[in-house]
Amino acid sequence: MYGEPLAFRMRPTTIDEIVGQKEIIGKQTSLYKMIKNGHVPSMLLYGEPGIGKTSIAHAIAGTTKIPFIALNATTSGKKDVEMVVDETRLTGKVILFLDEIHRFNKAQQDYLLPHVENGSIILIGATTENPFHDVNPAIRSRCGQIKQLTRLTSEDIYELLQRAVHDENKGLGKMSIQITEDQLRKIASGSGGDARKSLTLLESIVYSSNKENDTYIVQDQTIDDLVGNVGVYGDKKGSHFYNLLSSLQKSIRGSDVDASLYYLAHLLETGDLVAVNRRLLVIAFEDIGLANTSVGTNVLAAVTASERLGLPEARIPLAVAVVEMCLSSKSNSAYAALDKAITDIRNGKVGDIPKHLRDGHYAGSKVLGHVGYKYPHDTPIGTFGGWVHQEYLPSNLKGTKYYKPVEAGEEKRLAAIYRRLEEFKKGNES
Repeated sequence: MYGEPLAFRMRPTTIDEIVGQKEIIGKQTSLYKMIKNGHVPSMLLYGEPGIGKTSIAHAIAGTTKIPFIALNATTSGKKDVEMVVDETRLTGKVILFLDEIHRFNKAQQDYLLPHVENGSIILIGATTENPFHDVNPAIRSRCGQIKQLTRLTSEDIYELLQRAVHDENKGLGKMSIQITEDQLRKIASGSGGDARKSLTLLESIVYSSNKENDTYIVQDQTIDDLVGNVGVYGDKKGSHFYNLLSSLQKSIRGSDVDASLYYLAHLLETGDLVAVNRRLLVIAFEDIGLANTSVGTNVLAAVTASERLGLPEARIPLAVAVVEMCLSSKSNSAYAALDKAITDIRNGKVGDIPKHLRDGHYAGSKVLGHVGYKYPHDTPIGTFGGWVHQEYLPSNLKGTKYYKPVEAGEEKRLAAIYRRLEEFKKGNES
């Protein structure tokens, strides 16, 4: 019936038709007002697939009536950019929408930049990767606006689906379709905030439905069969994947079990078990640390089990590990102390190793003065073991403190020992 996919046909032609992204281009925003007044700045649009980057670019062009050219940086060469420049000589100004702009090569960039700078080319770049990591600084500096788009809400998607069902010019309005509000909301919920997926799903569901008297009768089973796991998105080497890893760690650190399990589930659905296991081991020592030293052992056991089991069974030991870490006492004191020491060393705050600590296992060590080391095990102190007072830091760093105990879980006991040893030191020095 239609030659073009529904998602393509429903693309907005003006900024007033854009669904969602109100914080980016809603009527109250400066960007909306600029475009309405005929001024379009070069910009970068950053976000996941299907949330409106391409649609916003087309809508801006449709609103301003400025000539519009779309290219993909992965397939376009310098000749394509030259054609865009030639177009500006005829029209004076052109909007260039460059998808996957983080793939832009140097030859394309060098040729394009002067024209962006003089305003003959208005560049709208789209990327799924963090522009501050993956887009060349020369491009970023010429883009006055860098906008991070978010996934559309279910309500946004529902509004779009309603529009598609009833639009007689671009949507399915000329077709007789029997579909309920609940069914549309089910499609909206199952699209994972992706407008393009939701429209593709709607079109597939309609054409998969039984037809009676020229009316397509949509059934719940058809929706269930086609929705599947559409919410899963994440290139294993992309920004979104690393955002998921970051969110998992911060949720565990914040002791939110439900959020942690959500991000674990999302990560496991991407299939990169190695990266997940690595991050969980880091969390065990970075965020739980001395407050519960058994967690490191338990997480290592869970990770080892997950590697032997593989997915989907690997999710079982990993779920146990994540819940335990969420609800455990937490401390970052050990690695925070080490980081302070590393900072001192990198800043040149170093000194000579005390001679009594230097290697004395060779004939000439005494000649060099490598003597005087006191063996702690020869001096038992209660149930602690052996301890003796002597200087371990270089003389110019004497008294430097890196470790600050946290009164949490198992570290409470360790903190008490630390303070007692500090008292012994002061007593021997007085």
